[in-house]
Amino acid sequence: MLRPGLPGTHPSSTVGAAATMEPSRPAPTIRAVTPSLLLPQRSSTGPETLAEYRARGGYDGLLRARTGDPTWLRTEVATSLLRGRGGAAFPTARKWELAAAATADQKFVVANGGEHEPGSSKDRVLVERHPHAVLEGLLLAGLATGATKGWLYLIEDMHGPRASAEHALSELRAADLMPFPIEVHLGPTTYVAGEETAALNAIEGKPAKPRKKPPFPGEAGLFGKPTTVNNVETLAHVAWIARQGGAAFAAIGTEQSKGTLLFTLPASVQRPGVYELPFGATYRQLLDTCGGGLRADRRVRAILPAMSCGFLLAEHLDVPIAYETLRPLGTSPGCGGVRIVDDATDVVALAIEIAEFFMKEQCGQCPPCRMETNQFVHILKAVQGKKGPGYADKLAKLAEFSRKKGFCSLIEMAAAPVLSAVSAFALDFAAAAGPAAPAGS
Repeated sequence: MLRPGLPGTHPSSTVGAAATMEPSRPAPTIRAVTPSLLLPQRSSTGPETLAEYRARGGYDGLLRARTGDPTWLRTEVATSLLRGRGGAAFPTARKWELAAAATADQKFVVANGGEHEPGSSKDRVLVERHPHAVLEGLLLAGLATGATKGWLYLIEDMHGPRASAEHALSELRAADLMPFPIEVHLGPTTYVAGEETAALNAIEGKPAKPRKKPPFPGEAGLFGKPTTVNNVETLAHVAWIARQGGAAFAAIGTEQSKGTLLFTLPASVQRPGVYELPFGATYRQLLDTCGGGLRADRRVRAILPAMSCGFLLAEHLDVPIAYETLRPLGTSPGCGGVRIVDDATDVVALAIEIAEFFMKEQCGQCPPCRMETNQFVHILKAVQGKKGPGYADKLAKLAEFSRKKGFCSLIEMAAAPVLSAVSAFALDFAAAAGPAAPAGS
């Protein structure tokens, strides 16, 4: 699995410090951007305290929501055009309206920090370093949708984030800032456990496997009640929007992609870590200005914006990062966990690595997904074994047959990088596969 490397410091850095993470994981470097929404410059490397957070306006939005009609917040979030930061980019306001409109004696809200995608550490960093921003966003989402209880959903190996969140919750209770109770729940360390309905099953004590939709969580989620599930980065943005307003958020970014996004850069750059950039920045800026360029003077051939996306070729590194600009190129920002393909990368081996990850991490309950992920690995290993051409058609037909036949989107997520790799690196795959066997052999 891909993990960020050890942090580096650099004299030209505008912000310094490395995050304190759990001992088993390298500590990402965190640097702020202007405007900084989620990663403010701080002298301390520890979790932000309640006093520190309130000194920069933290919980001002919550106090307003508690004393007035919280529908103003739904309006501000709609104005902001905020999209979910878990990778799917679903409009946050639409998700909230579904739960807010539902009639029920109880409603719930969940902050989803179940991050288990190789190459992404942004949710871990955010919860560990800035737990109050996440918790305020969770409380605001609950008030805006009528929730009576909330959960912060993490995974079992998130020791540092869990400790930060538990301490922040104790500070909130002591300050009487909690309009409804919040629990921290730890899900299993599987990729699919981060899917929103799998997280709900885990909280209910069931196997962490996705549910068939509809109904959607906003209609029938936890224990059959309307439930709003948002990624922790999304909720940290909500806390900022509650202070600064939806129009201020919408003024950052591009026409259809608003605000900032957190990116995780891998150990193949000079300064790996988690960075915040506004939409409209470029991957070249991310790699060179933030990351300091590649190690060992390697040349970038392509990047994978996130594990479940298509590849972006080096010629497109100056395209603004936005949903509307990357979609025509067959990819998306995803969750921002960047993988770099350089001139030393074996792209066939990389495609197999990705396919094997999805084969291992699919939960097993949907036969088309089991078939697709297993067959992807089988076909790609045949390429690696010089079994000749025909692999591209097999992969494409398999992906088309399986499309939208799973309870969750993993079936599409597994296909995207594999099909993209075969297209983007056609010559590499053809060379690896070798010629067709002679007739009659």
